[in-house]
Amino acid sequence: MLESSVKVLKEGLMEKRSDGLLQLWKKKRCFLTEEGLLLHPPKQHDQQQHQNHHQITASEPGKIKELLFSNMKTVDCVERKGKYVYFTVVMAEGKEIDFRCPQDEGWNAEITLQMVQYKNRQAILAVKSTRQKQQHLIVAHGHNIIKNSLA
Repeated sequence: MLESSVKVLKEGLMEKRSDGLLQLWKKKRCFLTEEGLLLHPPKQHDQQQHQNHHQITASEPGKIKELLFSNMKTVDCVERKGKYVYFTVVMAEGKEIDFRCPQDEGWNAEITLQMVQYKNRQAILAVKSTRQKQQHLIVAHGHNIIKNSLA
């Protein structure tokens, strides 16, 4: 997903709970795309401020975390408390990643919507692929019947 140019649907700051023992909240510059969510350290984004904000470059790929919709299972809204909404992104392998953001920013809803749209696109492609295979088999089988009747 880290191409020279990715269509950014939403950009802003969120906080991610760290995996460490203290589970501190760390700010991340987030980019929502049609393929998933990119998390950048905020200071890395500040250094790239002069670039077009609709282009994401992989200048330091080790510091960029990708959460691809192909690997996401669900987005669970945990609670709304004070000025924040707390939610969890559950990955296919079972890993849970906790986030919080101001309630009025709606990151959880945006991520959920884009994930559903991604999964729908994948399902449509799978159906089209299955239909093409079935049509190919029917055509191939039809040619065999014609060949056998001519022989």
